[in-house]
Amino acid sequence: MSAAIRHIHYKPADEELSIWFGPEGRRYKYFGVPEFIYEALRDAESRGRFFNQAIRGRFECRYVDPAEKRNRRSAS
Repeated sequence: MSAAIRHIHYKPADEELSIWFGPEGRRYKYFGVPEFIYEALRDAESRGRFFNQAIRGRFECRYVDPAEKRNRRSAS
């Protein structure tokens, strides 16, 4: 398990990869990620190294602000 990457989650129907980084758990969503890239990340000996080589800068991404989730809950 990588120290840099805390958790990963993949939505195959949307080709959307979520990655939580570092001890503070910053979450980023990556779009248009093929399933084979997710599987390779999941199985990589070093997820951080694989991320830097195959994902970083290659896919559209956005930071998921933790406040977004809280705001959606309170608006419901």
